[in-house]
Amino acid sequence: MEKNFFARLAKGSGALGLALLAWAPQAHAAWPSDAPIQVVVGFAPGGTTDIMARTIAPFIAKHLGDGANLAIMNKPGAGGEISVAQVMRAKPDGYTIGIVNLPGYFFLPMHRKTSYTTKDLTLVARVVSDPTVVVTRKDGPYTSLQQVVEQLKKDPQSVSGGHNGIGTNGHIAMINFDKAAQVQINSIPYSGNAQQRTALVSKQLDLAFMSASDMMNPDAEPVPLRMLSQFTRSKVERLGDVPSSFEQGYPVEMTAERGFAAPNNVPAPILARLQKAIEAAIKDPEYVKAARNDAPFLSYLDGASWSAAIERELPAYEAIAKTLPKD
Repeated sequence: MEKNFFARLAKGSGALGLALLAWAPQAHAAWPSDAPIQVVVGFAPGGTTDIMARTIAPFIAKHLGDGANLAIMNKPGAGGEISVAQVMRAKPDGYTIGIVNLPGYFFLPMHRKTSYTTKDLTLVARVVSDPTVVVTRKDGPYTSLQQVVEQLKKDPQSVSGGHNGIGTNGHIAMINFDKAAQVQINSIPYSGNAQQRTALVSKQLDLAFMSASDMMNPDAEPVPLRMLSQFTRSKVERLGDVPSSFEQGYPVEMTAERGFAAPNNVPAPILARLQKAIEAAIKDPEYVKAARNDAPFLSYLDGASWSAAIERELPAYEAIAKTLPKD
């Protein structure tokens, strides 16, 4: 029924008509069933972030209920800045949310002028906390971080290390490792893990710094690879015997975190429903099975707790940003 119908009825039907007019807006379906929820992803289709978003989306919809539908929209570029800006400018009605990738999300505004600040979005929920690992060819000269350090002490910058750009977990892990070991790796940025893999297996690159979920089966790569270390305080069980950076004498901890954010001023009941649905999705056995490489690293935090955890880490990242040349 159309709103105009209720207006005409209200005009001619006294109290009953007024009651029907008051009810008329309720005739339209309430959030989230009256339109798709757009999920903006700042990286190209097929990458780690995109796969996570597409895998979890139907499970979030399932736990939202009411015919909810999540549609993925890829807006790659500028290290995720384009997608963040789109979410920031969206109407705060619950129909546009986005994926944010840490540490890049909060590091980029520290390093250069960006179209957003971290105050421009509301974090909804963390989904993944993914350890950073350093990988090399299995037939290469390095079997431990110590051997890498020894080579760099003899010949600074003689070992090349890849990462996915300024402010990414691999980049920050490399900076912190250099500092802890008092060495300097020849830092080479790539546009993604596929490029890093290609450079690694073709012997154009000595080491690749990437998320563990991107390297769960190093022996199954076209050229077998070896994880030299996981940048964690203690071993993550899923990574087997790969030694932690701390046990090798280099106190460097770094994870890649992925989760959801929304424009500021989304109504609190909508944010609460989103958080509840995301938490339920992460615990859903069918999602855990579908999540595959992400499954060992699922780590839910509600938005307020996630924001507080980030706030505690900011000073350390600000110190790093000050040491980097400005774009």
